[in-house]
Amino acid sequence: MAGLSRRSLAKLISAFAGARVVTAHGDPTPQLPEQAIYYANHSSHLDFLTIWAALPADLQKRARPVAAKDYWGTGLRKAFAEQIFNAYLVDRHGSSRTRQRASDSGVSPKGQIAGMAEVLAAGDSLIIFPEGTRGDGESIAQFHGGLYKLANRHPEVPVVPVTLANLGRILPKGEVVPVPHLSTVVFCDPLHVAPDEEQPSFLARARRVLVDCLAEHQDTIDHGDDDDAAPALGSPPGGDRP
Repeated sequence: MAGLSRRSLAKLISAFAGARVVTAHGDPTPQLPEQAIYYANHSSHLDFLTIWAALPADLQKRARPVAAKDYWGTGLRKAFAEQIFNAYLVDRHGSSRTRQRASDSGVSPKGQIAGMAEVLAAGDSLIIFPEGTRGDGESIAQFHGGLYKLANRHPEVPVVPVTLANLGRILPKGEVVPVPHLSTVVFCDPLHVAPDEEQPSFLARARRVLVDCLAEHQDTIDHGDDDDAAPALGSPPGGDRP
């Protein structure tokens, strides 16, 4: 891996995921801001790798994926996440011990949101998953509050929705053997928190972008005799994690 350039690695990841990159308007060459909070639906361990790989080379250098410490925080995964992707590892279960301990992974003793805000203040971008945990790839859960808190703390940083369609079918939850399948990475128009906009309104607006885009780009699941059935887009309740 040491001899593999980041750009070569990005091409390898994109080829493995079968990723087609487009904008919400169908443009195959997204024009992205120099710094952004990228947020996406979460259905696979390949998600942050695929978004990172889809970014232009100059933006990859300053994009820090936020990844779950319980999965990416040990052994080879930790080295891969931190040394190659400069990932910011967080304890998604809200461990108080994690919040009180500084770590090479970037976990801040000040807490998840404060630590991620420091990343933005340093000029880097973030890649986050506001659902807080992996879903089934067909529905999008309610968002946790971290996306709003970051956008509100740094209103100068655009919030860019990224829809990942069919990626969860390559490495479904609970599986370890990837299944080849074409996927789509859709970069949507940036959002900003409106003046005096409260958290529920912004999160609902941000989630709706992904829900609508996923409905447009996700392959329809085979429902037996119902060939026209669309993927379910329900929304189980969520908490207040990033």
